[in-house]
Amino acid sequence: MEEKEGFTGDIDALISDLEDDPAVQEDFAAAAEFEDRDESPASSSGSQGKAGPSGVQKAPIGAGNVADVDLSVRSFARIEKFFDDKPNPVFDDPAYYKTSLGGEGESAQRLHAILVKYLNCTDKKDRTVYRQQIVSVYWNFLRTLAPKMVNTRLPLCKRLAMRYGVVLPSLFSPEQKEFFGKAILDNYTGEPILYMDEWIREVAIGKMKPSTTDEIPVKGGANTPGAQQAKAQAAIGKASGKVQSADSLVSMKEAQRDRLEEELQDKVKMLMEHNQYSLEGLEKHKYPYTDLQKKTCSEIANLLKDLQRLDKEIEKGIEEIKSALSDINRINDNMAANAPAESEKDSAAVDQETILGEMTTMRQMAKMTCGRQGNQFPVFTREFFHCLPQGTGFRENVIKELAWIESIDPGCFVRIHRNMPNRIVPYTLLVPTYGDSGFCWEPFDRYNRITSRGRICIPMYPRNLKIACLTAVADLRWQVAKEKASFDWMSDGLTGMYYQWIDGQKLKGDLKQFFIADYILWITKEALGQQKLPKEVRGIFWRYMPYPQELKDKLKKMSLTYQELCQRDANRAMSDGY
Repeated sequence: MEEKEGFTGDIDALISDLEDDPAVQEDFAAAAEFEDRDESPASSSGSQGKAGPSGVQKAPIGAGNVADVDLSVRSFARIEKFFDDKPNPVFDDPAYYKTSLGGEGESAQRLHAILVKYLNCTDKKDRTVYRQQIVSVYWNFLRTLAPKMVNTRLPLCKRLAMRYGVVLPSLFSPEQKEFFGKAILDNYTGEPILYMDEWIREVAIGKMKPSTTDEIPVKGGANTPGAQQAKAQAAIGKASGKVQSADSLVSMKEAQRDRLEEELQDKVKMLMEHNQYSLEGLEKHKYPYTDLQKKTCSEIANLLKDLQRLDKEIEKGIEEIKSALSDINRINDNMAANAPAESEKDSAAVDQETILGEMTTMRQMAKMTCGRQGNQFPVFTREFFHCLPQGTGFRENVIKELAWIESIDPGCFVRIHRNMPNRIVPYTLLVPTYGDSGFCWEPFDRYNRITSRGRICIPMYPRNLKIACLTAVADLRWQVAKEKASFDWMSDGLTGMYYQWIDGQKLKGDLKQFFIADYILWITKEALGQQKLPKEVRGIFWRYMPYPQELKDKLKKMSLTYQELCQRDANRAMSDGY
């Protein structure tokens, strides 16, 4: 073993002796003193109930296919359980650190060396340098791990090193270790809220397209597996968009047909009503059609014409759905025929370059949650972590916050196509960063603007999880509205009205950041009746991001300001201009 300032040689051989090496024990004893913690390692036998001696556990695999969009779902399901009853013993495994770094080559070697220096350094300037070095070193370590996320037999500690940034459990406080151990690993919700390891796995097995970035030429041309996979996914996206669009149109036409058929039924029933003569000698006869019934005959004829027209449109829409579904099945068959012989769960459907490209994108996302002046340290340590269990960005907590936002802003996840509202929850990436702001990476798939999921990113360890989720939803709101308005975004709709107000106030700065700040006030203050926004901004938000009717009725009783806004709603409804 080399001294703690660095080492060379095979990392696997080195790490295999970590537990018994006096130098390593000395290094991390000093680290323990620096972190001011009480070391009480659990026994080896106590950590092998699930993991076994090698620390290998079955990887947590999410329930359901989160890539599928179900337009019939109108809200998030209520989360009944936020944590498991008993903590997973994985963080008590004395071999956790050894197993996490084992088999990862030079990247693990460099990570170990720089962690030892950082944790044992007492000079503030040198420690700042080591801290900055850890950022790039740790992300290189994650890039080495990323292609292995498809393997169901991957040790759980490697997966959690990516999911939570936990590479050294001794950096937990006892309380933090307990509630992280109780965090639910599997995605039983079926919602597209994904941790980093799940996100990479979905991309790797081809169930989710890589995040959109600037087009980069693919090495090897269009015949490489990654290029073929990307092309197939794009084609499936387009075909899925056609299916959803045609399906929405057919549903709308069928609803119109049902109304016309009910109207036809009522008119035919009225047409069949005849009073009998009361005159002597005519008792057995009935009156002929009245003038109203004769008029109804003409109306019935028009209804039949409308039904024939609707029937042709429905038939055309059904054929479009059949054609698009046929295209999807054909593409899937081709992908299945060209898939590798291994099980889909244990092999990547895309090439390693695509996976590493996604990791590069995810690193950019992580930086954006922290901002230029934020703490970009990627390793979990109680030195920087100050969240309560309910305020940590676990999947269940994030779903709770998103459901709360949607209860106040019902249209936050809705996109309207052909007057049909489609609720589409975006892919949500949970990154283990100490950032404070969520954001929208992509409002929707460029190949399917109708029913594709957007992509937002939320930091797991913010000062305020509610605000982190609000900033992400606000950004999504802004980008979707801007894309909908297209070239007229400065004059039309939500973005146009807001831009004109900001411009009229001569305010300087980032327009979207102004909007996000006002959106947070709209959800957290105005929804409670606390008037914090300028009158003009309140009017814009009231019209383009309306509260649910129950909340409007409640606010109406609280202030004349909201009464006036409700009266504007009524006026617009009467003029059919709403």
